[in-house]
Amino acid sequence: MFSTDCFQLSAADRAFQHDFERGAVSPGDFTHRQHLRLAYTYLVQHGTVDAAHAAIRQAIQDFLQHHRVDAAHYHETLTRAWTEAVALFMQRCGNATSASAFLDASPVLLDSKALLTHYTPATLFSDAARQHFVPPDLVPIPTA
Repeated sequence: MFSTDCFQLSAADRAFQHDFERGAVSPGDFTHRQHLRLAYTYLVQHGTVDAAHAAIRQAIQDFLQHHRVDAAHYHETLTRAWTEAVALFMQRCGNATSASAFLDASPVLLDSKALLTHYTPATLFSDAARQHFVPPDLVPIPTA
């Protein structure tokens, strides 16, 4: 789905992913932008939303366990929906030399509340949405 000729990882992206996967990133430093960066790195490496999402899910769950953060903090719907959004914007962007360049070219993704144009808060922040993917109840998320 995503050619590495068009989308690349910088040395800083690879270092970030490595640090995240080994638990060297603190939970307080794992911001919305860092979530998007992680999605970008896995999409470049795995090439499909499904494969990238599976890798991100596992990485975040391992991260939470490593830092002894309650596993209930993992949110399946947010993780899947943001991965799909990053994939969509990657298609629109056309190419990028790093996650930073991609995010700079796609500032709408940096609005952590953007999914609320697709979901009501009651749906997005429900226990069901944390546990499994819940489709939008307002406007469908375009797919890549």
